[in-house]
Amino acid sequence: MKQAFRIPSTAVRPSACPGLLRIVQAKDGGICRIKLPCGRLEAEQAERVARAALQHAGGVIEATNRGNLQIRGIRVGREDALITELLDAGLGPNTPGADDVRNLMVSPAAGLDPQALVDSSPLAAELLATLENSPRLHALSPKFALLLDGGERLAMLEHPHDIWLSALTLGDGIGYAFGLAGCPPVTAKDAPALAVVPQALAHKLIIALLDLFLELATPEQARMRHLLEIHSPAELLQRLQARLEDALLPAGNWRRPPAQANAHLGIKGQRQPGLVHIGAATVLGRLEAEQLAGLADLARRHGDGALRLTPWQSVLLPNVPEAAADGVIHSLHALGLLTDAAAPLARIIACTGASGCAKGLADTKVDALRLAERLPAGSEQPGIHLTGCSRSCAAAHRAPFTLLAVAEGRYDLFARQPLGTGFGQLLGLHLTPDEAAELLASLTATRSFTR
Repeated sequence: MKQAFRIPSTAVRPSACPGLLRIVQAKDGGICRIKLPCGRLEAEQAERVARAALQHAGGVIEATNRGNLQIRGIRVGREDALITELLDAGLGPNTPGADDVRNLMVSPAAGLDPQALVDSSPLAAELLATLENSPRLHALSPKFALLLDGGERLAMLEHPHDIWLSALTLGDGIGYAFGLAGCPPVTAKDAPALAVVPQALAHKLIIALLDLFLELATPEQARMRHLLEIHSPAELLQRLQARLEDALLPAGNWRRPPAQANAHLGIKGQRQPGLVHIGAATVLGRLEAEQLAGLADLARRHGDGALRLTPWQSVLLPNVPEAAADGVIHSLHALGLLTDAAAPLARIIACTGASGCAKGLADTKVDALRLAERLPAGSEQPGIHLTGCSRSCAAAHRAPFTLLAVAEGRYDLFARQPLGTGFGQLLGLHLTPDEAAELLASLTATRSFTR
């Protein structure tokens, strides 16, 4: 574990985004977000998060859509004690300024997935160390995010990132295609990669891109998409080529193979013989402290003593012997977690809603439970997102269907469109959860939706 340090209050910059060192107030109390390196959490750390949530808050922990955890409902006056406890568990950054910039996503199955072209974990660790130990990079926005994709079947490819890298074969070795302010291209309609870099230069490429962004961006241009409104991708690529001594290669019409749907749930084989990883989803992103402690116990008894959080608000137990898999599934069900992609709750996302957020217009989690009771089961059914307001905090990507709260217990229903903006096509106005379930069931029965 990292050596803990004490934080002077002046060292944490102001922001609306919660962090480990910056607790942001919400309707239901303070929120503390714990950024996990590559989504990974040791069993002892999980137990300490669970204890801290019980001692200093209401015991509610959330799994985020970036593979992190956050504690909600922190009581007034308990903030410093909570922060100290989490730092003592080794869950903080090396220096105060580094907490905001540890936004690097990899596959939860990095190093495990038999489909992967490369184990992205070593490069990810090197990048995180550079981000933490380079003060100039601490000026990046708390929302500035990186994706490092090793080609796994288990991959989140729909979250837009400021910089993304995706592995491909390059001659007899490995390279990385990369792009800005978007996602790896999977279909012909997706924005293409900007260029390709050999694997040995991937770290240098990312740091050069971050330095270039910080040199060119104004204080108002917090994200890469803002910079691209002024500087074209071609201009940035030309500047980048000069810094990397013309090491970049054309990407051509490269496309990333699609990820496997629902690969974050259930039992999946690893590249290591005789071992599997087992995925379980939280119910609507919520983990009670007792559930997290129970997961830590399972990781110790049947896995490698660690958990991996995913961008699907689920948890992965890696390195489980095949013979123990069925018993682990039974234990996960006993904890109240979901392992079957056919369950309606496994495909519903809901924000905190009016019970915890002042901007929420409806109690989205209660309404989501009611909706799930009335939806058909099936692993091929599309995903649904309930959001209490137009900010869409719970989902970084657009779901096939979105229910946008307009009043208590009332939602507008939208269907994602391939080339559209916003939530998509409006299908229904001011629907109750029961009415929305009926309409959704009829739409999915005729397959009249966009995946």
